[in-house]
Amino acid sequence: MTDTLREQLTELLDEAELEWLKPHIQKDAVIIVVPELDLLDVGVAISSDNTQSIQHWISEQLLVKPSQEILNRWNTNPSQRFQALIIQPYILVKEFV
Repeated sequence: MTDTLREQLTELLDEAELEWLKPHIQKDAVIIVVPELDLLDVGVAISSDNTQSIQHWISEQLLVKPSQEILNRWNTNPSQRFQALIIQPYILVKEFV
């Protein structure tokens, strides 16, 4: 089942521009995934309700909400692009480095 879910999420993986994310940031629905984690792994964990992995990543600050500092940095580069995955009600994003 996880492989099928991963395949489904792979089809939903896309790029997003900061401007597109702004309304979702205002709704507190954006979660940043650090570069060390695979966006699809996180999506699979959230979709399959793997609370142990999710809680571990949150406690290690591998999944975070955008802080004001991060938002300020993003706003200085309006052409910033992200790898994005929608897992209702969240949008997981990973900065392109």
